[in-house]
Parts: sequence; C-alpha cells; structure tokens
Amino acid sequence: MDALSAKPLQLNPIKLSQPMGAMLCFLGIKNCMPLMHGAQGCASFSKVFFTRHFNDPIAVQTTAVNDITAVLDGGDYAISESIKNITKKVKPDLIGLFTTGLTETKGDDIKGATLLLKDIQKMVYVNTPDFEGSLESGFAKSVEAIITQLVNKTSYIDNNKALIIPNVNLKPIEVEKIKDTISLFGYEVYSLPDLSDSLDGHLGEKQGALTSGGINVEEIKNLALSSLVITIGNSVKKAGELMLKKNENINLLHFDSLCGLQRTDDFYKKLCSIKEITTPHPSIVRWRKRLQDALLDTHFSIGSSSFVLALEPDQCVSIANTIIEAGANIKAIITTHKDEVLEKLECENILVGDFEDVEKYLLQSDILISNFHGERYTKKYKKALILRGFPDFEGIGNQLKNDVLYEGSCYFLFELANIINHYKFE
Repeated sequence: MDALSAKPLQLNPIKLSQPMGAMLCFLGIKNCMPLMHGAQGCASFSKVFFTRHFNDPIAVQTTAVNDITAVLDGGDYAISESIKNITKKVKPDLIGLFTTGLTETKGDDIKGATLLLKDIQKMVYVNTPDFEGSLESGFAKSVEAIITQLVNKTSYIDNNKALIIPNVNLKPIEVEKIKDTISLFGYEVYSLPDLSDSLDGHLGEKQGALTSGGINVEEIKNLALSSLVITIGNSVKKAGELMLKKNENINLLHFDSLCGLQRTDDFYKKLCSIKEITTPHPSIVRWRKRLQDALLDTHFSIGSSSFVLALEPDQCVSIANTIIEAGANIKAIITTHKDEVLEKLECENILVGDFEDVEKYLLQSDILISNFHGERYTKKYKKALILRGFPDFEGIGNQLKNDVLYEGSCYFLFELANIINHYKFE
C-alpha cells in the first residue's frame, strides 16, 4: 500500500478532521456536551455538517478562541469561561473537551485545565489536532480517552454483561443490530459510544441542549465488569486493549469487519464457542441462508462490474469484504490514511489520496462507492454511485441503512445490484 499520494498536496480531500470524529463520539453519551476548544467557525462547520447528514439537531459548544485570545490566553481562561456559560443553562453529566489545530499548535494544556475544573464539572479531555489523522482516528482517540479517564478498574466479572466498541463508520442502526444479535446469546449489551440511542432519527419530545440518548456516565464507569468486549474495526483495536488493562479477566474479541458471509460466520462461531452452543438462534440461521441466496442473485450484476472505493479504511474493509464475495472487481481503493488492514484486501491499487486520484481510476470503472462529494465525478463521467460514509447530504434516513451481519449484507448487495442494473440499462 502506498503511504502517500504522489502529489505534494491533496485536492478535494476525502478525509474529514479528527475533531469531527471526537465530536461524533461524545454525541453517543447521554446528557453530554461536546466542547470544541478552538475557533467558533470550526464548531459551526461541524454542527452544520452533522445536522445536514443526520437531519437532526446536534449538541456542541465551543471555547470560541480568536486570533487575540489564541496569542494571549494559555487556554485555561477560555475553557473555564465556557464551562461557566454552559453550566448556567444546562447540567451536563459529562463534557467532552477536544482540541483543534489552532489550540494544539499553540500548545494549550487541556489536561491541566480539566483538572482545575474537576470539582465544578465532570470532563473528559482528548487531543485531536486536525493537521493529522482523520475522522476515524479522532473518534478512536476519544473512545480511548473515555476508557482511560472514566472506566473504573476491577477484577470482578459479570458473565451476563457484554460491551461492543464500534468504529466511527458504523451507523446507528448497525450498532443497534449488533447489540440485538449479541443479546440473543444471553448478554446485556452496551456500546461505547452508543449512537443507536442518540442519532438514530427518533422523534424526541423536544429539542434538547444536550445529547438525548446513548450510554450514560454511570454505565461507562462500570464497563470493566463486562465478561465480553468486542472491538469492531482496526481503528478501535487499541481501545479494546485499554479495556483489558482495566480488567485482565475480560474476554476480548476483535473483528476488522462484521460484513459479508465469511466475516459474519467468524463472529457467530466465536460467540457460539464462548457460550458452548452448536447452533445460534433460528433467525440468525435463516438470515445466513438469505445471504447465500443474495450472493447468487447479485453475482451476475456485481461480478460483471468494476468498482472504486473512496472511504475511511475500516469502511473500505467492510464493503470490500462483502462485494468481493459476490465477485466484484475492485479497480482501486483510495483512503484517508495508511492502515495495514487494507493490505489484506484483493486489490492492486490501494493508496492514500483524494478525489483527484478517484477521478483517475473512475475512468476505468463502473461504480464509485463514496460519500456525497463523489457525486459530481460520477455525473461528469456518467458512472454509478452508491453513497456511504460522511457526508450524505442528499439521502434521507441514512442512519437507518444497515450493511452489517447477514441481514445488512443482504440489503447492501441488493441495493448495489439494483443501482448497477439501473446504470447499465440506462
């Protein structure tokens, strides 16, 4: 895999910034207020971005650093004033403090600022400069910070308790489906964070200033009691290892993906082995048969087409696993940062790049799988597009698109085959 694009700079980048990933993570904690330590415009952009993507109100505040305070203030004053202003109006259970490129460059001590305010407000801090990493790493760093700073260390185990740690690309409905399927094995399942309760598109009683759902702080503190911890995606693998440090008796499982027949088989085999059962729930067996049939039904469309993927690494792995099983020819995978997990995929052209690189490979392909910003390239070259990743500004209900496990893989294959057939016949 090429570590970098051949160009000295990126034109029309695919990737999004680390602070946006951190913000999304804190939105999965109940009664939480994400607090971006940076300029007001940074928070405004992220708020509008996620509001358009999810079609829901997004809770976020900013320390509103400007060019003067960036030079004169050590960071403590702006943070403390923001906390005072927030707590005058609402009482968050947690404030998630994360940085931007501006405050990281000037070297603000957010750990020290958090310690000074610990008697006033419970907080978690995380360093997320936007001049490195991407949405995926910002999300993962925030999960790691929450585990390190909030989860209590213990040696006790609750055999009925399980925890999943999803990567940033898993949509709210996918988190819910994974929780539901693990519960069929007799577990009470938690997710850190849990977007399935907060950004799933449910109609609340009123628009609140804080996050409306997700895992609560008390539940987070007791997560080390989980007998089973499952990390999904290479970006959150380290978070699982941090949980193991909180309780060495945890049974830790890691999966790079839960999409496609083979990866889902591996997932259920592990769960059956732990529970010492030979056959999972009948609904699981039924969906496996449906996926087998879906692979046959979609093979002719997908197997005769060529693809370009332009997504975050974990999502590239998930989608590639599914479509390769249906016979897809992947011309190129263009991603946001180097990740060794991509090297396992059957694709000759894997590189860190931008939409200019996408454009080059799209000329030889039929379908682009990417976010909304790939739309203009498919229109320009009259290619098919299937929207995945952030943002999806035109689609409604994207938070309820399920691509995981047997059921979601069926839905994804059918959606893809229908788009291909429409494109080719048109």
